[in-house]
Amino acid sequence: MPSRRPSSAPTVVLVGRPNVGKSTLFNRITDSRRAIVTAIAGTTRDVNSLPAEWQGTTFRLVDTGGMFGASEDPLHELVVIQGRKALQEADVLVFVVDGREGLVSGDEEIAGFLRSVSAPVVVAVNKTDDKRARGRAVEFYQLGFDTIVELAAEHGDGVGDLLDAITALMPSRRESATEDAPEETAVAIVGRPNVGKSSLLNKLLHEERSIVSEMPGTTRDTVDAVLKWRKRIFRIVDTAGIRRPGRVARSGQLEAVSVIVAKRAIEKADVAVLVIDAVEGATDQDATIAGEADKAGAGIIIVANKWDLMKGRGTNFSKEFDDKLRQQLKFLEYAQVLHISAVTGERTAKVLETVDKVADARKRRIPTSELNRFVAAVTAVHPPASPGRREVRILYAAQTGVAPPTFVFFTNVATEFHFSYERFLVNRLRESFGLIGTPIRIHVRRREKKEP
Repeated sequence: MPSRRPSSAPTVVLVGRPNVGKSTLFNRITDSRRAIVTAIAGTTRDVNSLPAEWQGTTFRLVDTGGMFGASEDPLHELVVIQGRKALQEADVLVFVVDGREGLVSGDEEIAGFLRSVSAPVVVAVNKTDDKRARGRAVEFYQLGFDTIVELAAEHGDGVGDLLDAITALMPSRRESATEDAPEETAVAIVGRPNVGKSSLLNKLLHEERSIVSEMPGTTRDTVDAVLKWRKRIFRIVDTAGIRRPGRVARSGQLEAVSVIVAKRAIEKADVAVLVIDAVEGATDQDATIAGEADKAGAGIIIVANKWDLMKGRGTNFSKEFDDKLRQQLKFLEYAQVLHISAVTGERTAKVLETVDKVADARKRRIPTSELNRFVAAVTAVHPPASPGRREVRILYAAQTGVAPPTFVFFTNVATEFHFSYERFLVNRLRESFGLIGTPIRIHVRRREKKEP
């Protein structure tokens, strides 16, 4: 890549097939009408360049001419030369594709060329406001680029998300990423009343921040505090005890509000710490609370509190306790179980260590190439069942989201897997990529036939 003065602004280059909306996007980002926009393919011949700014970050935006695809323009060769020079000088490449048409062979040709360029690539799936584009953005994951953003350049929808992705990939941002202050991890301490949630919070904070008493429901409002631990920042929320709906109704409106607040805390949490009374064991209400966290996509840790009262119950008691707990909370088989005592402090440090691991796993993104090597290896040994005449084959997979990790598996014919095979895939994903303590979402789609 040609050298550039350190003080010069980064360069972002738009590239794509003719008539996918590069010039419209250029005008939208630069707030100009410099690029001519028509429905005629190849309208942009020159390389347009204008300064742009987003959230305090300035850069130079370049709109390449129709350098890809057939052309009868006598100056097409010059357009290609100019375009390739712009690509080689780019700090970030924005590969604009047409969401209405889906993935076509022309896009694959361009993707092959972009892989030879050192700059990171953002795939901008344009025209997604059209109903023909609904759900087709995931097709572009098979190109092998990890950052994909849906937008409608003509109306401005999603352009902010695209600019966020672009600026995050700029050299200065990438270089300073490790030096930036760590993000806060939101932790919700949840559970039935009187299981020791407030005591756990106080022990973690080493201060009496929450009111602790033997009266169920003492904590009516959520109490949150920021805790710095090993260069990590946790915002820990001690929620009010969630009771059965009938009891809430009888205890008045104030407690009903407490339940709403607690559920909101779960929805916003990166990790939910479900505190269970080890003496009483898990109850249906514990399962209900855990279900709220699982449904919200939060990472989950099960904490059996008051373990100091369980001493002397035999060498196998711990395993027997966990086995019974797993049986009662079957859908939380991925959650780690910790035995602690909030009163004595026994193993409470393990809670923060596990929260950190689960929060990291919940936001982990697996490179597309690595994910598809995993698919090839797994399906070679254990392919999906084929209930019909045609053999079901997984063609490729893509991670379409994080928090929680979400994957789409494209097949030749199937639109769903048997629940046992989906569970198998989830378990293999968890083992292969260390996705501990986090829900994993899986979707199955039949690949659409490509247009020529």
